[in-house]
Amino acid sequence: MIKKRQFYIGGDWVDPVAPNDLDVINPATEKPVAVISLGSEGDVDKAVAAARQAFDAWSETSVDTRAALLERIIAVYERRAGEMDEAIRLEMGAPRSFTREQQTPAGTGHLQATLEALKAHRFEWPSPRGGSLLRHEPIGVCGLITPWNWPINQIAAKVAPALAAGCTMVLKPSEIAPLSALLFAEMLDEAGCPPGVFNLVNGDGEGVGAVLSAHPGIDMMSFTGSTRAGVSVTRNAAPTVKRVALELGGKSPNLLFADADLETALRFSLESCFSNTGQSCDAPTRLLVERSAYAEAVELAAKIAGEVKVGDPAEEGDHIGPVISGLQYDKIQAHIESGIAEGARLIAGGPGKPEGFDTGYYVRPTVFADVGNDMSIARNEIFGPVLVMIPFDTEEEAIRIANDTPYGLAAYLQTGNPERAKRVSRKLRAGSVYINGAAPDWDVPFGGYKQSGNGREYGEFGLEDFLELKVITG
Repeated sequence: MIKKRQFYIGGDWVDPVAPNDLDVINPATEKPVAVISLGSEGDVDKAVAAARQAFDAWSETSVDTRAALLERIIAVYERRAGEMDEAIRLEMGAPRSFTREQQTPAGTGHLQATLEALKAHRFEWPSPRGGSLLRHEPIGVCGLITPWNWPINQIAAKVAPALAAGCTMVLKPSEIAPLSALLFAEMLDEAGCPPGVFNLVNGDGEGVGAVLSAHPGIDMMSFTGSTRAGVSVTRNAAPTVKRVALELGGKSPNLLFADADLETALRFSLESCFSNTGQSCDAPTRLLVERSAYAEAVELAAKIAGEVKVGDPAEEGDHIGPVISGLQYDKIQAHIESGIAEGARLIAGGPGKPEGFDTGYYVRPTVFADVGNDMSIARNEIFGPVLVMIPFDTEEEAIRIANDTPYGLAAYLQTGNPERAKRVSRKLRAGSVYINGAAPDWDVPFGGYKQSGNGREYGEFGLEDFLELKVITG
């Protein structure tokens, strides 16, 4: 049993103001693997005070000083990457191979992309504009709230640019997947992060997240999570008129035209949807298929879904693991039952656990065909290995269905026609459009339209989120 009850505040590991133990559950075994303490308002006050005290000195450091710290963090992170693999596997059930190849490297990717952006753009010297000078300055003390599904990805995507911009910060990671964040705090300490620049307080949304969002000592909130929680953060932040950056939910469309290589496109579509056990905000969960290829696509999708392996995260291999919790498992089961009740055609998976998995929060990889875009399984973010297939007749109808969603985080497009790819991608209302299986880069902007949030993360674009712009005239 791992005991991690302390918080990282002011460069030291400190006891909570009032102990409030919470077990961290391994979703593969349903048993506790660690115990943390949930924080309270008093802990947030201490962390904000430490960050506020450190801000004046850290905000005046040179770009070279901040770059040197990022370089040291990268060196420590790479040396201890095996520990990060294990932390993420235990806390969220990501399979060992997937964690090593996808989850943990995301931390290095964001640290390096931020370092490159900092060195390239510097944001150190004022730039002339007419008779004035424009100066970028750190926004101040930042509250960072991160999710459980890609834990170190989102932590690094916020902490790295905040450090690079000259901000100080208080991080509240997900309380159900806190081990990677606590390990990252150890890494920053080992790398020589100055006391108070980075602080960590564990806690839930009510006890720490809401307090952090409303705190008058916080100048900016950066939040990744559900749209519902993002609304709460924004509401709590409003009285103090602090900046709020949000990366929220998605129900991303994936447009498959008949001129695409059908089997290649379908394998990419299902693998991308089921990757990380479907627990990705930008997963392509709505597969829109041109009607002339629809019957064949449904047949292929059922076949490919049946080949998806579910397995123990402790084992090596190309399989998906459990979902994060019993609560999430129940929500996904309710969505699957809803799809059946609404009349969608179940062609793979379905309710219950996969055969041979009585213990653990495992979900059967599930595909529905003949789905209408007005069905709840097409409207709501399920956040599990569930794909819905929707037929369309024309390019215009495909675009209309794709954009008929309150979300706009990502969109996907499979076509053999380059002109169509250009034409359609311009009309999709989403922050990112991926064509024919293309993968994103660490230094391109990531964020969404509509209820998928505001602001952009990654590379220079994430760095700009943590900067204020001052005009000096005369």
